[in-house]
Amino acid sequence: MITLTKHHGLGNDFLVCDISQVGADAPWAALAVQWCDRRLGIGADGLLLLAISSATELTMVLHNADGSRAEMSGNGIRCLAQAAYIAQGRAGNVDYAVHTDAGLRAVSVRPVDSVTVQASVSMGVVAPLDQPAGWAAIGADPVRPVMHLSVGNPHTVVGVDDVAAVDLLALGTKIPQVNLEIVEAGPEVNAITMRVHERGAGITQACGTGACASAWAAAQWALVTPYDGEVIVHMDGGDATVRLNEPEQGHVTLVGPAVFVAQIHIHQ
Repeated sequence: MITLTKHHGLGNDFLVCDISQVGADAPWAALAVQWCDRRLGIGADGLLLLAISSATELTMVLHNADGSRAEMSGNGIRCLAQAAYIAQGRAGNVDYAVHTDAGLRAVSVRPVDSVTVQASVSMGVVAPLDQPAGWAAIGADPVRPVMHLSVGNPHTVVGVDDVAAVDLLALGTKIPQVNLEIVEAGPEVNAITMRVHERGAGITQACGTGACASAWAAAQWALVTPYDGEVIVHMDGGDATVRLNEPEQGHVTLVGPAVFVAQIHIHQ
């Protein structure tokens, strides 16, 4: 029997498995496809593999719902930290060092209530990327603001007038190898509204790395006026805060909730 926990970060939901139950060499890609299926399995946007090395040191491996392995997830890492926090029986504020395929990330966890934590994640440097293969097929207006960025994983951010009017699924399937975010200004001067088509998962309620890339791009375009260096990112699943240039120039920090949903026992 394998025990999983399910969590979500602003509706972006994940299954978490402590690999000490199974071993690192299990067929994780196939299990991710099986378990994340919303009709034939439990249902989730991805499977997070958790290894607890010490009281404050963790390792995260992420498989998307299609089985592909992703370098990083801003919502996922908060869910993983909450899973460790619960498994360790922690109380009060805890700082974790989390090893990911995108490098080491610092995560600070603060309990809110019996099922919710607020977590801040030092997401590292936002860096430019070459445009993805197939970008021309999108047919974007050449004067439309576009940035191709890495937040440990690849993103394309596009500024639009109205995110609700865009056929995001059609556009996202044309460049499935990256995460595609569409953003519009506001409604507050220090906020943007974002929708996302995620690599390996499709349209999701929220994306943490996407929120970081979008806030960064919007600030460069003067689409948003950060308040004390912070940008609010409105997504379908709720709001996250992105702190720009923290702890130093070019770095971003993501702040948002993680919510415990359930514990699941699987006979495998």
